[in-house]
Parts: sequence; C-alpha cells; structure tokens
Amino acid sequence: MIYALTEETARRAEARATAELGMTLADLMRRAGLAVAQEVGRRVPFGDVAIVAGKGNNGGDGWVAAGELNRQDRQVRVFTPVEPGELAGIAGDAAAEAVDAGVPFTVLGDEGMGPGDLSEYAAVVDALFGIGFAGPVRQPYVTWIEAINDSGATIVSVDIPSGVETDTGCTGEHVVRAQVTVTFSSPKVGVLLYPGAEHAGEVVVADIGVPWEMLGGPGDPEVWQNEDYAALLPRPAPNVHKNARGRVLVVAGSGAYPGAAALAAMGAQRAGAGFVTLAVPESIASILQTKLTSAVVVSLAENPSRTLASKATHEIVDMARESDAVVLGPGLTIAHGAVLVSRSLVSELEKPMVVDADGLNAMIDVANALEMRSAPTVITPHPGELARLLDTTPAEIQSDRLSFGAKLSGPRFACVLKGARTVTSGRGRQVVTLSGGPALATAGTGDVLAGMIGTLLAQGLEPLEAGAVAAHLHGLAGDHAARNLTETSVVAEDIPAHLPHAIREILGQE
Repeated sequence: MIYALTEETARRAEARATAELGMTLADLMRRAGLAVAQEVGRRVPFGDVAIVAGKGNNGGDGWVAAGELNRQDRQVRVFTPVEPGELAGIAGDAAAEAVDAGVPFTVLGDEGMGPGDLSEYAAVVDALFGIGFAGPVRQPYVTWIEAINDSGATIVSVDIPSGVETDTGCTGEHVVRAQVTVTFSSPKVGVLLYPGAEHAGEVVVADIGVPWEMLGGPGDPEVWQNEDYAALLPRPAPNVHKNARGRVLVVAGSGAYPGAAALAAMGAQRAGAGFVTLAVPESIASILQTKLTSAVVVSLAENPSRTLASKATHEIVDMARESDAVVLGPGLTIAHGAVLVSRSLVSELEKPMVVDADGLNAMIDVANALEMRSAPTVITPHPGELARLLDTTPAEIQSDRLSFGAKLSGPRFACVLKGARTVTSGRGRQVVTLSGGPALATAGTGDVLAGMIGTLLAQGLEPLEAGAVAAHLHGLAGDHAARNLTETSVVAEDIPAHLPHAIREILGQE
C-alpha cells in the first residue's frame, strides 16, 4: 500500500527528508530532473526536446532535465518567462548550471506562444506549474499551454500536468494534456482523480530518495496493490459448507427493474456467497426464479405499481435473521411502499447491510438514520445520489471526491463513492480504486457491485475493507470484460462473468 500525496504531504515529506537524512532540496531537484530526462530518453530517443519551464521549483526540475539531455548530446531548448539569472533559489542554481553547460534558451517574458511554436520538437517537457498550482491559468501562460498541447510532440509533465490542482484533480479550461507524467516519490492525488487523471496520461513514479515511511501516513488517501487486496479476500477452506461462506439476503427489484435484483444476486454469488436469497415483489418472482436457478427467490407483497408494499417489511425482517448480510435497494424505485420498507429496514435491522440505489434515495430526508446504525454498513452512492443525501450538487461532489466521500462514513460505516476512480471511505481512511474504466459506465454494473460488497460483509470483512476489495475486483472484472469484448460492448451481466479472472489476477494466478 502507498499513500497518494497532497501538496501539504508532499512538501512535508521533502522537509523530513532534508531535516532527518541530510539531503538538500537541491539534491531532490537534481534527482527529479534526472528522472525526467531518463523518461524522455526512453520515450523519445531521437529528435529535439523543448523544456517549458516556469519560475518555481517545477521549472528548476525542467532546467536539470535540460542539462542532462544536453550532456547526452540531445538538441534541447528551454523556454522561460524570465532570464535564468532572475530565477531565485535552487531553481536559479539549476538554470545557471544548465546555461553554463551550453543549454540554449528563449526568454518569452510576457509574450504568448503561437500554436506552431513548438511543432518542430519531438518531445515537450511541461515544467511550467508544480504542485502549488491553483487556478485559473492566466496569460501569457494560457497560450503556452495551448502551444504545448498543439505541438504534436510527446508531452511529458513534471510531477503533475500544469493546470491540474494537486489535492483534487480539478482543472480549469486550460490544462496540459500529457502522454506521461513523471511524478516524484509517490503519486499525487491530482493525477489519480479525474479530470486530472485524464490529463496525466501514464503515471510514472520516480524514486528520488525519499523513504516510503515519510510519504504520507494514516488518514492520507491510500492506493492498494494486488497483494493488499489478496490478503483480505476470503478464500474457502477445503472442508467449508455453504452456510459458512456467507448467507446474503438481497432486497431488490420492481416491475420496472427486475434485472437490478438479478444483477445484485449474481454479483453476490460470483463474489463467493454460499447462499443467496432474493426478496422481490411477487409479480417478478417467477421471472427471477427462471433466471437465477441457484438462488432462492421469495415473493413478497406488492402495490399496484408492482413495487414492494410496506407490509412486506415484517417478512423481510424474519428472513434477515437467517442471513449474514443484507443488500438493500437495487431497482426498488421510490414508490411510497418501497421507501417505507427501506427506511424501516435501515432503522430496525441489526445486520451488516449494503444500502444502494433506491435504498439510498429513500433516505434523502433522513440520512442521519444511516449514520445511527450500529451494525456494519456500506453505502454505494454515485455522485448524484450522494449529492441528494448531502443536499448539494453532483458538480460539487465531483470537485472534491475525497472530502465529500468522507462526509457519510464512520468507524463501522463506509461510503463507496462510485465513478471513475471510486473512493471508499471509512474508519478515518480512504482508498482510491485505480481499476475499472468506461466499460463500467453502463446500467446495472452498480447493482453487481452492491451484491459483491454484501458477500464480503457476510464473510466477515469490515465495511471499509469490503467496499475497497469489491470496488477493485469490480473494476478488474470490467477491465477483463473490456479486453475480451471491447469497452463499447460490455454490459452489466459481463461483470460477474469476468469476476473469476479478476480474482485470479489479484491472487497472482493469471
């Protein structure tokens, strides 16, 4: 497991390294610049290189890279807003050393760049803004960024693409679109979360000598590796029986959305549940009995709208006594009776529970009931659902997924904020999921995820772990499905079908 760094934690790590290890910031800058030069050489072994360097230490990294490329007999030129001698501190020292070594440069001052000013270069290094950037981008740098993007060259960003905010991944109108970002010591939050991740391209983490134990700590965003997920994944013992592998009750479905119930049950089964019971409105029970031959389907009282009637609550509570976890919400709708069922179950059931989709929509005015639950609980909102629960907008949620993802979470209460780069929050921790892609952006995939989390809760994982492991496996299954079927053609049913490949991958079996 590694920590993703914010501006504050990145600067704190550098400060510790210099204070405790005898390093200097100049040492770190030199190693950073050399790492950038090495990556440029690997990616673009031939052709001229432009370094677009700002006034700060990010620009200093660029000057170091320029000096190293020059020593390798590459044709390199630095574009700078000021004379190298006007740069302060270690960035000025790096610039002076490069100039003394014969690196040519162009001082642009307050002049803008034209669209074709960088078109002759095979590679362009974006060393304009660093981790301290806060938008918006102003002139003349707007034209500089446009020239970088219009160059047609391979664009390599230093630490983080210029125009991306380090702590959130937010961008304004003007932002560099890199093919690769060389980030130092540990990935920055801004290159992991969208839209920043989209502009970062491939992220290469360069070790510049800061020990891993200085790179973040408890409470900082976590990025888990396959071995971290594998260590938590329950595996059946040779003599296990079905009741010991987790009994999951799925309360889901309606006349309009019978498929949501089926997908949640399929997710629970493929995640390893030993026994899955599906509680649904009576008019769709026969459909699901035909579709799910290995799950138990129980028909419940319904309203004329073919949604659960409130009187079904008592029967569900009785069934839950025989279950290890409950999945509530997929496809229920927000019809009056279904809302009453959801609210009653959230308040009354002392069982591990996943609250998803319409189970969450039913709680919009009473979200505190979720926080008051004493049993392990995982909620799985997309940005729109979380916005409704927190009385804000989806745009606000997306502007700071980490902060908003943590607002509804607690010691035994986790929030899985879905979307590109799902964030799981709970117990004062947050895990950023790197698996998954556009293939998952299709109706029903969230229902599969809810079922998967339900199984992991039933098998004894804590809410944060259940949410994070399921989100990663769900993403990997989507990745496998996309490779086999293309991102265009994946449908929700393909996710449980490819889940075995995801499990093999984290176990190192494929």
